[in-house]
Amino acid sequence: MGAPAIAVGVLTRTKTARWVAGLVLLAVAAVGLVIVAPLLVVPMALAASAAPPPAPDASEDGFPAANGDWGYPLAGAYTKGRGFGYNPVKGCGYCSTHHLGYDMAQGCGTTIYAAGPGTVITAGAYYGWGNSVRIDHGGGLVTLYGHMQWDSLRVTSGQAVTAGTPLGAEGNTGASFGCHLHFEVRQNNTPVPPEPFMAERGLPLS
Repeated sequence: MGAPAIAVGVLTRTKTARWVAGLVLLAVAAVGLVIVAPLLVVPMALAASAAPPPAPDASEDGFPAANGDWGYPLAGAYTKGRGFGYNPVKGCGYCSTHHLGYDMAQGCGTTIYAAGPGTVITAGAYYGWGNSVRIDHGGGLVTLYGHMQWDSLRVTSGQAVTAGTPLGAEGNTGASFGCHLHFEVRQNNTPVPPEPFMAERGLPLS
């Protein structure tokens, strides 16, 4: 046995030597952690920063609820106005008595969305509906979004859209009596009640 080994053996037999040896081992371990930790933490931090953020929750971002290819034209709760059919408006001489759509409101400036996939065929002034968007969904089916604010439209004629595509902002243009969305459904140019139409797609109107 060499001299260094004999010396270590003698020293470790005393309590003080063992205590000193323990401190030395702890110091070596601490130095090792200081050197090794950055080598582990830095790559992990870089990987985390490079990872894409999680997909946003549509409900938290205010997108309208959808079921398959179709969704609501407004996101979240709304106030129902006139439904389809005979609905005269007291104090409004220019408002139609036979209502051809479904009125829903969240407030002036609220974003209005496409209810289903199709092609925009009107984006602008449209008779008594004021600033409007019409979407051709194929098979003779057309939806209309009326009374939007002027200069709020976010789509153009000929543009392809899907459910949830922003169209414009809720307004009070045309033959309107307060800010709201006039949502209308036509089949072969004949207005049909929007309530059963949307209910058939799993999206009942309140």
